[in-house]
This record gives sequence, structure tokens and C-alpha cells, in this order.
Amino acid sequence: MQEIKSSEKELGKTYIPNLVEDKWYPIWEKSNAFKPAENDADSFTLMIPPPNVTGILTMGHVLNISIQDVLVRRARMQGKNTLWLPGMDHASIATEAKVTQMLKEKNINKQEIGREKFMKHAWKWKEKYGGIIIQQLKKLGASCDWDREIFTMDANYSNAVLEVFVKLYKDGLIYKGERIINWDPQGKTALSDEEVIYRETKGHLWHFRYPLKGEKEYIVVATTRPETMLGDTGIAVNPKDKRYKTLIGKSVILPIVNREIPIFADEYVDMEFGTGCVKVTPAHDTNDFNMGMRHKLELINIFHPDATLNDNTPENYQGLDRFAARDKVIQELDSLGLLDKIEEYENSVGHSERTNAIVEPYLSKQWFVKMKPMADMALQVVKKGEVKIYPERWVKTYNHWLENIKDWCISRQLWWGHRIPVWYCRGNDIGHCDINCKEPIVSIEKPDCCPTCGSKDLIQDPDILDTWFSSWLWPFATLGWPEENEDLNKFYPTQDLVTGPDIIFFWVARMIMAGKYFCNDIPFSNVYFTGIIRDSEGRKMSKSLEFLN
Repeated sequence: MQEIKSSEKELGKTYIPNLVEDKWYPIWEKSNAFKPAENDADSFTLMIPPPNVTGILTMGHVLNISIQDVLVRRARMQGKNTLWLPGMDHASIATEAKVTQMLKEKNINKQEIGREKFMKHAWKWKEKYGGIIIQQLKKLGASCDWDREIFTMDANYSNAVLEVFVKLYKDGLIYKGERIINWDPQGKTALSDEEVIYRETKGHLWHFRYPLKGEKEYIVVATTRPETMLGDTGIAVNPKDKRYKTLIGKSVILPIVNREIPIFADEYVDMEFGTGCVKVTPAHDTNDFNMGMRHKLELINIFHPDATLNDNTPENYQGLDRFAARDKVIQELDSLGLLDKIEEYENSVGHSERTNAIVEPYLSKQWFVKMKPMADMALQVVKKGEVKIYPERWVKTYNHWLENIKDWCISRQLWWGHRIPVWYCRGNDIGHCDINCKEPIVSIEKPDCCPTCGSKDLIQDPDILDTWFSSWLWPFATLGWPEENEDLNKFYPTQDLVTGPDIIFFWVARMIMAGKYFCNDIPFSNVYFTGIIRDSEGRKMSKSLEFLN
């Protein structure tokens, strides 16, 4: 008998992945090993938190997929009808920033080529990086049902997004209003509060003298943003502040602009900050806006969308970048003898999560969702234990955000994403009718004509929806909602969610709201928050890290 060599009967001492996994993964895939079993067993559903098509996967994705893999394999071994559904997110602002930068490197200007051509470039980007992501997931051994792969801009998914917009509008939960929003002057789009990253920044607190009208005296105000004084429409003091009691009701002459503005009392003013006198710029500060509303102050927007100064400012300031305007204001006030003093000051400055631009508080008309009714439902399901959060310490964070929730700004001044399903009649502008048709027409499909005047000259709202407005539907829109079908009945609600705590507000809380509101059921029972993988400097290892370098 021929002797069997030791190397032929023993396993190698080193595991070589390519020799094993590249052979067996396609076999498992072809044998439908990754598909739910066709039986009456209890279902187990896990939805991949969809990676953004902004680039390749990160170490955070590797951690997340590994934990999901454990949960899925356990469910299969328990004999459950197991679905692990894969997919990707279009990530509107992040992907648009990437595509815009890619085109810039090729000397192609986004605005010059226009919306239609830009979208073609964006879809090519998606095909490239979406394909890489799928291959990476397979290399990690993710045993997903690849025939069910979903992209958040697939036709059926997009229909679900538009259906939700129309329903919320009809339910009185979506409205368009003029509010102070976070504005990214580089991306030229609105941002939600959750898309703003605050960093402690060393700066200055400038003290300026505003002359009292008809008197030789002046009042001193302190500010960290001198350029915004060009849009001041009031001076506020605390009604309890004895230093300024005699000044309430008087006026000052705004330097440089020479506009008369009132001095008024408001309890919001912190007597300990600066001089206790606050310059009020309602169009460029949230708290100032609220004071402006209470005291009926004029709203003067001094910025173009790119944060250069507009024609609401003196002629020699128009067109200047905001920081160049800051320097000019300081120099001019100093030359007028109105610069009182400068203090070193460290404050928290908001930056765009995606472009890293300093965010500008900006008065703008945007679309909003009233969040309070849905937030109350999402609070209750966690308090009752219907949805369990692990580690439990994150429950406090979750509750705090929902208890103090603000309306959600959902419109973005971008091209890559779901176009807002709102139409406007232009008939009055071109003489087709005698009525002023101002009411928006909310419809998934373009209407045949204006329901008020009959004009067929309709134009769609140019804005798109916040990317999270589509991803908050992920647990059920991936299963065919709003259509009633077998998948939706069998696999919704899902059981577990594995994700990072950095998107607890962006995604987790909103998914719970959406599940309860649109499906009358929680989207999942357990939320497992992973750790966040960071670099040597403590920064999150995300694809957006390059903006910080």
C-alpha cells in the first residue's frame, strides 16, 4: 500500500482565506444557502445599516458586519426563517460633495454642466463604489440574500419616500416656513442640527460702541461675529439689569450702516455675558430670531448662499467673503473710535459634518416635519420596554433628544437625492390666469394642470429631501411598503438592529417613529450599539475624516 504523505492528510497550519472562501462562497450562494427557508418557522430579520456610496467600507463597517454575522448564523442554527437584507444609501450631501470634488479635479464645474448631466456622473459614481461595497461585503463573508439588495433611490423605494411626504403633508405634519437654519456655504445647502459638528475654537470677543441717538453717550455690545452687525435690527438688555434700565425704549445709530435700531428688554439676555448688552441680528442667529419675533424686529439677511455679503450691506462690503468682511468691520469701527476692547475667547463653532465648512445660521424658507407627535410615540415604546437599547446607558441620551426635539428641516439645496414632490403654478407669472396661485400642489406624479386656474405651466420644487428622510423608512420600505405583500407580512417587524451610537438621532430614533406612524408597529425589538473605531487622535474612522486632514 502506498504511504500517504503527511502533507496530504493533515490540515495546513496556516489558514489561507483565498483558497477556502473564494471556493465555497459562490457554492453557498448558488445553493440558496443565504435565502430564507420556505417554511412556517419563526422569522428572523436583520437589515444591514446601508453603507453610503461615498467610497469603500471602513473599519466601523467591518465591526458592524461581524456582529450581524453572529446574530444571523445563530438564528439559522436555531432553525428560524432568516433574512439578512443588504443595501446601500445614496447619502445625498456626502455623495454630492464627493462627485463635485471629483468633477472639479477634472476641471468640470457642477453648475455649468447642469442638473441632468451632474446626475449622470453621480449614478456612475454609485455604480462604481456600490459595486466595490458589495464585493467587500461578500469578502467579509456576509451571507445576505443578494437577490433582495436595495438602494435608497431604487424606483420602488423612491415611491415609498414620496408616499410618506404626501401622507405627512396631508396629515398636517409637513409645512414650509421661514426659519433660521444651519447653512453650509460650501455645499450651499441647509443642514439639520444633527449634521453640525461643534468644535471648541480659540477666537475673540469684540466690544463695540453703538452711539445713542441724539446723545453723546454710547452703549457697548460684545460679539464673536462682528460681520453680522451689518444686519443688526435691535439691542437687547435684561429687564432686571439696573445698568441699562433708563435706556430701554431709546435707540442707537448702527455704526457703518447708520440705521436707527431700538433698545428693548428681553429676559433671554444673560447679564453676565460680555457687557450685558446684546446686538440682535434676527436673520443670522436662532436666539436673535426668536427675540426678533417677540419684538417685531426687521429681518435683514446680509449673506448670499456662498456667505459673501449681499446688497443689504453698504456698497463697499458687497461681494466680500464673510471673514474678509469681519476684518473690514473691525478696522472701520476702530478707525471711527468705536472699538472698545478685544478679549481672547474660546467658543463652540459649528462645522458641516460633510464639507467641514463653518456653518452659518441663515434665514431661509425650507420644508419641515413637525416631530413632537411622532417623538412621543418613540419615547413610549422604549419606556415600556418594547424596544430595548444596549448598552442601557444610551437610553438616557435617546430620551433627552426626543424630549427636547425640534422640527426637522428636510429640504436640501442639492441635486443627488429624492426630488420634493411639490409643484407650483407659474400661470400668473406669464399671463395665463388672473389669480395668484400660491398654494403648493403636493403630488407624487406631476399634475396635468393647476387645480386652481387650470394652467399647465407647472414647475417642480428644485430641492431634494434630506437623505435621512429616506433612510428612516429602511426597515419596511425595503420590504415593499406601502404595498401589502408576503415579504412585509412575514419579515416586518425585524428583530435586531446593530449600529453605531453616533446615529442614534439621525436614524435609530427616526426609524422607530416611522415604524410606529406608518406601520403601527415597532421596526425592531433590540438595538445593539457598537463601539466607535477611532484613529490615534481619537477621531472617528469614517469616510468623511479626509475633510479634517
